[in-house]
Amino acid sequence: MSYYVYILASDRLGTLYIGVTRNLVKRVWEHKEKVVDGFTKTYGVDRLVYFEEFGDIEFAIRREKRLKRYKRDWKINLIEQHNPEWPDLYPSIARP
Repeated sequence: MSYYVYILASDRLGTLYIGVTRNLVKRVWEHKEKVVDGFTKTYGVDRLVYFEEFGDIEFAIRREKRLKRYKRDWKINLIEQHNPEWPDLYPSIARP
């Protein structure tokens, strides 16, 4: 079973959100469709710009907490190392 830590952005260099989930496609879809009230709905944060996969939920939760503690500049550098132009990665993971 896989677990994912992900970063969403409102736009390039915009507002960031970090989360953890077991079903990345479904969770990002929920953010995009504004299914759940909260931070991402309020601030329009729905662009998947980074994610990591883990085989153990404990490791995924630890990584999520660690990422949340890092400064914004560090998070932006992490995103840009893997996704320099910040395109939405959702189409590449969503099934047709």
